[in-house]
Amino acid sequence: MHKCKNRTGGNISHLEQIVSSFFPYSQKQLGFDKPVVIVFKSEPSNADVLLGKTAHYDPQNYEVYLYVDKRHPKDILRSLSHELVHHAQNCRGD
Repeated sequence: MHKCKNRTGGNISHLEQIVSSFFPYSQKQLGFDKPVVIVFKSEPSNADVLLGKTAHYDPQNYEVYLYVDKRHPKDILRSLSHELVHHAQNCRGD
């Protein structure tokens, strides 16, 4: 019920595997019923900004964007969790 898109230009198979393991738990806990696309993005200039973007959700297209440059995988998963809450809210019509 999710699809990953790699827009980093690099190999992020380790992140995709972690997300695939984590996703069913998140879906069960949050209770959303619509598929979501998870987009991994690389934006090096953003990574150099102390309070740069970490993630965002596009409610119209059911897409989560995760910025991955210079970030630990557990921090990326934290951002994913936060954005999946927004996805669940969107699915409920909140």
